[in-house]
Amino acid sequence: MENFTLCSPEITKLAGAMLKVQQTLKPAAKDGQNNFTNSRYASLQSVMNTCREALLANGIWLTQLPVKVENGNLGLISKIVHAESGQWQSSLLVMPLPKSDPQGYGSAMTYARRYGLAALIGVVTEHDDDAEGSCRPSNMDSGYDPSRHLGPAPTRPNRSQARENSNSSPNLPRLEGVQYRKENGQNGKPCILATGNTLPQKESLRKAGFRWDGNRKLWWKYEQAA
Repeated sequence: MENFTLCSPEITKLAGAMLKVQQTLKPAAKDGQNNFTNSRYASLQSVMNTCREALLANGIWLTQLPVKVENGNLGLISKIVHAESGQWQSSLLVMPLPKSDPQGYGSAMTYARRYGLAALIGVVTEHDDDAEGSCRPSNMDSGYDPSRHLGPAPTRPNRSQARENSNSSPNLPRLEGVQYRKENGQNGKPCILATGNTLPQKESLRKAGFRWDGNRKLWWKYEQAA
């Protein structure tokens, strides 16, 4: 793929059509959940749904196909073609395979299609209100130290303490060893932080709507209106 060509000699008509496409694009919804990093992402289907109708309405054909590259990597070409003029533009994404088997190939293909499509069309993902920085306390500086802000880890409470703690809000689960506190995030939204011995209770916290912040080592969620 050393002499890979990125576009046709002329792309003025394609560019004009793509301007119309990009004027109508909205951010792709983060509809996928990565359980390893506990974060959300926009799936291939979400990215495709964001641009498919706009491309078709403006006479642009999209195709993505694998190609052979060196070192056992996956090569993926993403290409758009203006149906009326035949003008085209493409990009090549090279990605290492996590495993040399059908499952690894399929996983890398989906990943490459998602990023290749988003880059070629200009699709961005929606602003994530649940992102890591959203629920940072408003007085937090860039050098935030979770231990300094939250203080020492609380001791494991007895059953009466846990019951009293859980009764502070009807929306909070009664979990032994877990304490809750309220903070206002940088975006002004009130949040509930769950601290203490949360590891044994992580599944219960997740079911209750809490999200894990790996940098600050705590669980949090937005406070629900009464």
